[in-house]
Amino acid sequence: MHNRPDVGDGMPDVALEKPAGGTVKPSDFRGQPLVVFFYPKDDTPGCTTENKDFSELAGDFAKTGVALLGVSKDLPAKHQKFIAKHGLAAPLASDSVENGLADALGIWVEKNMYGRTYMGMERTTYLLDGEGRIARVWRKVKVKGHAAEVLEAAKAL
Repeated sequence: MHNRPDVGDGMPDVALEKPAGGTVKPSDFRGQPLVVFFYPKDDTPGCTTENKDFSELAGDFAKTGVALLGVSKDLPAKHQKFIAKHGLAAPLASDSVENGLADALGIWVEKNMYGRTYMGMERTTYLLDGEGRIARVWRKVKVKGHAAEVLEAAKAL
C-alpha cells in the first residue's frame, strides 16, 4: 500500500473535472480552508444523504470562510443530474481519470461486497488549512452527523 497523505502533509494537487466543464484543483482554494469529501457514488442512499447534509450546511461553511468540494469518480454529466435532482448546494467535481486524486490519496481501494472484489472509493473527508495542508482526516466516514462534525472542526481552525 502506498503512502497515504495525512495530517500536516500537503494535499496532492491533482485537477478534477467540474460538472459544467473546466477543472478545479485543491491549490485553487489557497488562502482559505477547504473541505474535500470523497464519496463512492452519486445517487446511492448514503452518498445522497452525505451530499444533502453538506448542502444544508453550505451556507454555514461559507460564513466560516470554508470552501466545500464533493468528489467521486462519477462523470461530470452524472454529477449535473445528481445536483439537479437533489438541489445540491455543495460543489462537486469528478475524479474520473486513472491515477487521479483519490489514487494519490490512497483512498481508491479494493472493496469486497457479497464475495465480489472491486475497486471503490473509501468514504473519506479532508479538511485543509489555508496553506493547502491537511489539518484533519476522517477515514471510513459514517454519514450520520458527519457534515456537522466537519463544520465544527472547520470553525476551530
